[in-house]
Amino acid sequence: MDADEAPDGPPCPACGTPNLPGRRFCRRCAEPLRAKEEAAPLPWWRTVWPFRRRVRVRSGRAMRRILLVLAVVGLLFLGFLFLPAGRVLFEDVRDKLGGTAEISPSGVSASGEAPGHPAGAAIDGVTNKYWGAPALGSSLTCTFATPFRLVGIVVHTGASKEPEEFRREPRPIRAELVVETADGTVHEKKLTFNDKPGQQEVRTGISDVVSVRLVLREAAGQDGGRPIAVGEVEFFKRT
Repeated sequence: MDADEAPDGPPCPACGTPNLPGRRFCRRCAEPLRAKEEAAPLPWWRTVWPFRRRVRVRSGRAMRRILLVLAVVGLLFLGFLFLPAGRVLFEDVRDKLGGTAEISPSGVSASGEAPGHPAGAAIDGVTNKYWGAPALGSSLTCTFATPFRLVGIVVHTGASKEPEEFRREPRPIRAELVVETADGTVHEKKLTFNDKPGQQEVRTGISDVVSVRLVLREAAGQDGGRPIAVGEVEFFKRT
């Protein structure tokens, strides 16, 4: 028997035959003498998708690149939200997905009002009374105690919902909306109303609103010195 085959070494894990130290394969059955090393357990962060699969050591550079790209995309997204255009788009999406609720002004005033038709009649919740504006250029101003996100306004023009009574009195067909926010910013919007009874909706989407002014610019049926009728103005906030 050769010296390298002397039975004084460690036994083969498969058949038990002794082998000299340093041999890689069993001299009898040719099985590997060294047991395969078990892979180390993955760290916790590698068990979360998309890092779940096991990768080679050299792939660490690729992983770092992926994480860097994700970080850059996240920073760009956050920066987009803080830009004015991005913020407007974000809030507009929230307006469409969120609910709305009516909010009542804490105060109301007018630049002028006809006898028996005060400014308060425009926010009393009914349309059988109206604010009577004495002339074009008259304005109705509503103030709010707490700033809020104004998503829309509903205006009932005319003195009544009944068609005959509606056409009996002058009613606005063109106006200007002036909205002021808590920081003093003023937003202006031109409005055109259909000359028919019923509510007319105006979408806005303005945050931190503290006051809204409706300025009458043109009216239909205006003759004989009768006041221009605005039946009701309703304000809606995002919930």
